[in-house]
Amino acid sequence: MSYLVKVDKKAQDFLDKLPQNISLRIINKLEQIKENPFHFLEHYEGEYYKLRIGDYRALMDIDFQRKIIWVRIIDKRGRVYKR
Repeated sequence: MSYLVKVDKKAQDFLDKLPQNISLRIINKLEQIKENPFHFLEHYEGEYYKLRIGDYRALMDIDFQRKIIWVRIIDKRGRVYKR
């Protein structure tokens, strides 16, 4: 069974402000992680994982019991880790 990917409002707001070609690239990558998230994700710290998408990063946590990936933050590589 594949995972469900949910995007927090803060991450969605950031996606909405990006140029369409970049936001589509990020959305496509988020779709790819549904089937096998650990092929793409790297452990970041604590319960968070990171996904690299070019110059952008997505930080997320995973509810393993319910198979839900919560995308918490999406931002440029240099800014995402300062939050």
